[in-house]
Amino acid sequence: MTTTHFTNGVSNQTVGNPLYDYPYLDPFKFYSYVNDFFTYHADEWTITTTEAGTGSATEALTSQAGGALLITNAAGDNDLDFFNLKGESFKFSSTKRMFFKAKFKVSDATQSDVVMGLTITDTTPLDTTDGIFFQKDDGDTNIDFHIEKDNAATSNSAIGTLADDTFITVAFAYDPKGNAGAGSFSIFMDDVKVGEQKTLTNVPDDEELTVAFGIQNGEAAAKTMTLDFVICAVER
Repeated sequence: MTTTHFTNGVSNQTVGNPLYDYPYLDPFKFYSYVNDFFTYHADEWTITTTEAGTGSATEALTSQAGGALLITNAAGDNDLDFFNLKGESFKFSSTKRMFFKAKFKVSDATQSDVVMGLTITDTTPLDTTDGIFFQKDDGDTNIDFHIEKDNAATSNSAIGTLADDTFITVAFAYDPKGNAGAGSFSIFMDDVKVGEQKTLTNVPDDEELTVAFGIQNGEAAAKTMTLDFVICAVER
């Protein structure tokens, strides 16, 4: 194997930019949030919890190569534990690239409701009014993709399938040059493109969004979600 060395560095900036000769990639071309869950601090999150059943909801790191966060609900039907990263720091722009990716699993793929993506900070995340996110409803294993603004949604239904205790990676990428320059979202499951959304009528372009995820029981038994990683990045 031959190793290539860039002894003068690598630049992703244009001629004339003050960081053009900076020997590293410009870290400020995108603003981003990345979490591999080697650490977890509850005070970084707005957590919405219902504990009508026996036991208490818990959120804690769990032993797994690469880090992981384990969320465990109390044991009542519709008990839930949902997370919003504090500070709505992401905003869609039709002229800027946007990326989201997360890897997670749940203990029960059928008897669980799941949200994963970007939404406004919301105490009713299964009925949020604004966001770009994946959702899995109680009673099936289908993963849907929603783009929602002011409670009006454009959706790609059943684009993936969740299985019990099996990790899945979900992702979307917005390209302002897609759809002949009109912009489009590409949707991925396990790094394979499974759909595209070219209808942007309901993109929440008037709201700041934040990382959102969580699980609700579909029956009176405790369910778990294990989150391996999450990343969101938006072009400045």
